[in-house]
Amino acid sequence: MGVVPSHSHGLSLLTGWLPVTLQVVTALVLVAVVVRRAPQRWYLLWLPAAAVAGAGVAVLVRGRLAADGVTDDPAPLALWIWVAVAVTATLVAVVGWPGARWWRRSLAILAVPLTLLCTGSALNSWVGYFPTVQVAWGAATAGPMPDQVTDAQLAAMTAAPTPPVNGALVGVDIPDTASNFAHREEYVYLPPAWFTGTDNHPALPAVMMIGGEFNTPTDWIRTGNAMSVINSYAGAHGGSAPIVVFVDSGGTFNNDTECVDGPRGNAADHLTEDVRPYVISRFGASAAPASWAVVGWSMGGTCAADLAVTHPELFGTFVDIAGDLGPMVGDKAQTIARLYGGDAARWAQFDPLTVLAGHAPYPDTAGWFANGDGTTAGGTGAGRGNGRPPAAHRPGADGVRFGGRDSGNQIQEATQLCTAMTADRITCTQHTVPGGHTWQVAATSFADAFPWVVSRVDGPQPPRS
Repeated sequence: MGVVPSHSHGLSLLTGWLPVTLQVVTALVLVAVVVRRAPQRWYLLWLPAAAVAGAGVAVLVRGRLAADGVTDDPAPLALWIWVAVAVTATLVAVVGWPGARWWRRSLAILAVPLTLLCTGSALNSWVGYFPTVQVAWGAATAGPMPDQVTDAQLAAMTAAPTPPVNGALVGVDIPDTASNFAHREEYVYLPPAWFTGTDNHPALPAVMMIGGEFNTPTDWIRTGNAMSVINSYAGAHGGSAPIVVFVDSGGTFNNDTECVDGPRGNAADHLTEDVRPYVISRFGASAAPASWAVVGWSMGGTCAADLAVTHPELFGTFVDIAGDLGPMVGDKAQTIARLYGGDAARWAQFDPLTVLAGHAPYPDTAGWFANGDGTTAGGTGAGRGNGRPPAAHRPGADGVRFGGRDSGNQIQEATQLCTAMTADRITCTQHTVPGGHTWQVAATSFADAFPWVVSRVDGPQPPRS
């Protein structure tokens, strides 16, 4: 499509001089704080004790994340090193305060936020959440997003004699009448083709976008480069593109619902019974399942495939970017306990392989699986194999994925899902792009898949009579 990813513009937080400079400056400040004229107790007791405490905290945090099944993609060693250093620096600032000169105290205080920034930088290099300083600043300050308009501006644009060049992005507060799922503001993109008159909008197809486990509804917009891809497509096709809805699948940043209904919230009901009807009723989107697609990355990729399998009457197309074999937060027993409150029948209701095994053929459903190939590519975080370790080494796993199924990486799991889907007459293809389990892989994969998605949902429909 020739789209230049937005994360290539601005001061990079993933590569280049800034992350390296931050680490070098932090190291120099730490040396100035630690190396001092002090009694032997400082070097033989306090410094070693602070270092051991820092390492202990890093191990505890890593173990806690593993026990909770927060992520299947192993964090880089640099992240845990900086966690340990940040804790050590904090303790050194406290125990070294008495007797230190004013400038050393100042440096000790400065070392704490610097080490925290390095920790954040290591975390960011793992997932690529903030590719540039500009993206990070926009997210931190809740700055405006590309083509975002208010309701009043949307009304004025609708009444204007000519449609806008890039369409419009509007925030929506979708009622949770069906789900009772507490959620944040969500966003709907309306292409130029939608602006054909105040009461005569075409019944356009729609695409639902779902982010990763730690998410906000704006992630695909700010980090995933979605607006650039969609606007580029619309510009090349006379303003024609689907309506795109950026949903909230978690309710809060760290609520991993896996888009199922359970103790963590009725996320599936929200997406299927709140969001979809709202977009149809307010913006006139087509209600036909063939006109609806769902796209997701990481946890969102799992959601996309799962929604298409469990609701073929609602979604005819899906794109699963680096998703799992099914909704999971640990091994099968942990998943049933955490996601479904111990209800094994509910687990079976949302497990895609189980659903496929007992479902009639899906002659009208198609999917696109995409994964990073594990290599290090420009603009991505460091390659980490296939983005996942073997199942026997994953957090909380027992060496067997979900009761005896194949174990392996996400590419292998996509193959397993695709094979099962093909047997049920779902048309699916698999694709790889350079990189690890990062937002940059998600952005590239979405840009690759979007023309196919539009071809599947049939493009804009004639205006409704």
